[in-house]
Amino acid sequence: MRTDALQIDQFYRTEQGRAASAMIARRLNALWPQLDNYDVLAIGYGPPLLDGWGQKARRRLAFMPAEQGAVRWPGGRPSRTVLGEETHLPFRDAMFDRVLLVHALEESLSPAHLLRELWRITAPQGRVALIAPNRAGLWARVEATPFGHGRPFSRGQLARLLDDAAFTPTAWSRALFAPPWKWACKGDRALSWERVGEKLMPKLGGLILTEAIKNTGALTPRRVRPARVRLPGLEGAPAPALSPRQTRREE
Repeated sequence: MRTDALQIDQFYRTEQGRAASAMIARRLNALWPQLDNYDVLAIGYGPPLLDGWGQKARRRLAFMPAEQGAVRWPGGRPSRTVLGEETHLPFRDAMFDRVLLVHALEESLSPAHLLRELWRITAPQGRVALIAPNRAGLWARVEATPFGHGRPFSRGQLARLLDDAAFTPTAWSRALFAPPWKWACKGDRALSWERVGEKLMPKLGGLILTEAIKNTGALTPRRVRPARVRLPGLEGAPAPALSPRQTRREE
């Protein structure tokens, strides 16, 4: 049973949730700083990130799985929330330039089918960003947050899923180095934990983030069966990516 959308929404109204959203947005803003004239989709539960990110995109939509339920977004304006089946996304082929998965992959009944649909709706030059609980992190062990539900992943597991779905990873990073407790997420403490963790504990962030591009050399992703994915943990060598600090240095 998936975590209810109302429970996820309530989490993001807490100090822990606001800190988590800020740390994820920090990565996304470094990864995709310019979204002008792009069509953007968030799959899973994306409103906390869409609220402060991608304001200049041509179109922004939030897709929520029927098993999870939906929360109307944005408040006070025409709704851009779409409710449907994650294995049959209600969008035409190659529709989106940027797609974000958050609170999606870890509780999906068939991650392989979800990624196959993701491949279908992503434009040939499009990019996707996957956010999933890190198997080695603390947040995946605490059920009081949405990241403590479903299956956590290692970098190796995500890489294999993406490869099977005809995506090529282009960047890796981690976020949420702060412990998943209220005192660690107050004020600027989460950002301090983030900066220290990037340097001293690069593998122990609560979330794994990866960017991938659609492999158009394959006409269709590999055929999959609707079964839960349970792969052995395979942690790849650390590769700095998606880091705001490193992005500024490169500029």
